[in-house]
Amino acid sequence: MSELAYLDVASASALLRSKKLSPVEYARALIERVEKLDRNLNAFLRFTPDLALEDARKAEAEITRGQWRGTWHGVPYALKDIVDYAGLPTTAHSKILRDNVARADAAVTQRLRGAGAIFMGKLSTHEFAIGGPSFDLPWPPARNPWNRDHFSGGSSSGSGAATAAGFVPAAIGTDTGGSVRNPASMCGIVGLKPTYGLVSRRGVVPLSFSLDHVGTMTRNVRDNALMLDLIAGHDPADPGSANHASGGYTAQLDRDIKGLRIGVIRHFYTRDMQADPEMAQGIEHALAELARLGAEVREITTAPLDDYVACNRTILTGEAFAIHEQWMRERPQDYGALARERLMAGAFVRAADYVNATRLRRKLTEQFHACFAEVDVVVTLSSMDPACRIDDPKAVEYTYARQSRAPFNVTGSPALSVPTGFSSAGLPLSMQLVGRPFSEALIYRVAHAYERATRWHERRPPLEV
Repeated sequence: MSELAYLDVASASALLRSKKLSPVEYARALIERVEKLDRNLNAFLRFTPDLALEDARKAEAEITRGQWRGTWHGVPYALKDIVDYAGLPTTAHSKILRDNVARADAAVTQRLRGAGAIFMGKLSTHEFAIGGPSFDLPWPPARNPWNRDHFSGGSSSGSGAATAAGFVPAAIGTDTGGSVRNPASMCGIVGLKPTYGLVSRRGVVPLSFSLDHVGTMTRNVRDNALMLDLIAGHDPADPGSANHASGGYTAQLDRDIKGLRIGVIRHFYTRDMQADPEMAQGIEHALAELARLGAEVREITTAPLDDYVACNRTILTGEAFAIHEQWMRERPQDYGALARERLMAGAFVRAADYVNATRLRRKLTEQFHACFAEVDVVVTLSSMDPACRIDDPKAVEYTYARQSRAPFNVTGSPALSVPTGFSSAGLPLSMQLVGRPFSEALIYRVAHAYERATRWHERRPPLEV
């Protein structure tokens, strides 16, 4: 069971296609693992073993008949529970939507189901992707597989925990101010916020129309690129969808990085905020490794981190309140305390504040994109601190705000969180790689070179101990 739990997607796909591994055998192994271990992690909000076995039997029959659908045929996945799966509730981890049954699949769900992937269930999130970790909701919050007393990050909390714990090789998350990259950082996996508009948001409960992204969460870089290959693409039904060519995200993975120019935004974590020493040491060691691999590493300066964060906060809270205003007026008691408090902040965003934030956003975006005249990829921290205890609300609130992910929701840039080691307490460390719009293949190339050289992604949480 443990061996199958940590199969990467590429290896599993090869075994499935050659009939050396049965989709049913694979699904049953992961089902057994979830049943044994998730009671301590709460990664799944709605576990669906019957649907998984139904998908697996169908995949096995198709593969036996030679009807191979591609890389994801027979490979398990799970969805953050703000993503629709037809016939199942999409609750957003909230009492408000407890009985909200999806009438159709989300766009990303359609692509995964169409590829023959095996649906394992719906994953925990922070309430409406903003309020958490919360203990006053119908379902408990997800916990960190590296230490269940610690925070798994959010808001794609269950997606991070399930992937790191070996419950699924890949999961879908969403990211409005860092909600894919935060749990990826906390749980020691790879998480991508793609370029704004690259992946359709149709069928996803919105938080902020102009900042929301659907992202990919896996245990290694290649699997992440394979998942993006599947789910990226233009969708006329999503007003924010980009009509831009997609695919080919694995094409550069095996190339070296000699001569690539890497710009480091060091002031985010040394001057604008002071990062935890171990997190800072992790990224500095990573930069030294990238230089050893032949990249040209140089320091660059952008607008202060606070400018990006304030811009993101104003737009996010204003748009979120506009989405939730009716429920906030009619059913405020049905929200958890954290979501209610964070959403209510949007009621005090003036129209002038919102307009000025959107004007600042354009300025910040143009300034940041100008950096790519001098560099190919940008590197900075994702989280400033390793995961804190989940039962310490003050620590959660403090560390949640200590991040440099929000800038790239403001700019819409692709941003990838990757592991850089472990703290003295055994908790994951991480950094993020950022590129110009639609440069995901190049970011993956750099991340994969680093991953091969360091092998941090091969460590496993001590769940069986």
